[in-house]
Amino acid sequence: MTTVTERVPLERITREARDVHFGRAVLTVVAAVLFGLGWVVARAFGVAWLVVAWCAVAVRVGWQEGRAGGPARADR
Repeated sequence: MTTVTERVPLERITREARDVHFGRAVLTVVAAVLFGLGWVVARAFGVAWLVVAWCAVAVRVGWQEGRAGGPARADR
């Protein structure tokens, strides 16, 4: 009968573990977290963000037009 440790490829695991670079692994995890966060935000708030951005730009353009005496000015 074989034991569990005889069936586990310990040499292969050790060899592949030596090929892992800590810095690159950390950067990959950080990038994956940020990518996932961006993906979730885009899915959850993508349309809502466009609405908020559109409203903010509309207010800014209206403000600029009002300050510059644009077409919406009542005294024309």
